[in-house]
Amino acid sequence: MVANFLKYLEDKFPLTDAERELIAEACVVKKIRKRQYLLQEGDLWQKNAFVSKGIFRSYRVDDKGHEHVFQFCPENWWTGDPGSYFSEKPAKLNIDALEDSEVVLIAKEDYQRILKIIPALADFAKTLLERSFVASQDRIHCLISSTAEEKYQEFIKTYPNIINRVPQHMIASYLGISAETLSRARNMMVKK
Repeated sequence: MVANFLKYLEDKFPLTDAERELIAEACVVKKIRKRQYLLQEGDLWQKNAFVSKGIFRSYRVDDKGHEHVFQFCPENWWTGDPGSYFSEKPAKLNIDALEDSEVVLIAKEDYQRILKIIPALADFAKTLLERSFVASQDRIHCLISSTAEEKYQEFIKTYPNIINRVPQHMIASYLGISAETLSRARNMMVKK
C-alpha cells in the first residue's frame, strides 16, 4: 500500500529515488476492519493518514446520541482530526472505517522532517491545506443556504464514487437533513 501512496504523490510532483525511500521509511501501513476506529474522541491525533483502500467517516456524537458526519474519506483522500493535530489537544472527532480499509500513516514529527527535506511535498501539503479550507467554507455555505436537493447534488459532485458504499442515514447526517428528507430529495432528482 505504500506503493499506492508513492504513486499518488508522484502523480502530483516528481520524486527522486532518495525521496521515495525517505517517505517509504516513514510510512506505516495499518489495516482497519469495518466499524473499527482509526481515532476516537478524546485521543490525541498526531499522524497524517492517507486512505489507500476503503472508506472512512469522521463524525461527532452529540449529547442526545445523534451522530453528525463531517466528512467521508475514500481512497486517495487524507483523513484525521486537524484540530487535534495542530493544537495538540484531544480529538473532537471519531473516525471509523465503513469498509475493511487500509491507511498509510506518517507520524507528525517524521512528516515535518520530510517536508523540510522535500520542498515539493511542502508545497503540495500547503496546497492541500488551502483546498481543504476552501472546501470547508463551501460546505458551510451549502449547509446554511441550500435546499435538500441542492445539498444532495453537491454531495454527488464531491463524492461521486461513494453513493452506493455509504448508508443513506450517514449521507443524511452529512447533509444535515433527515433520512426522509434525503429520500424525497433523491426522488425529486430522479423525476427531473
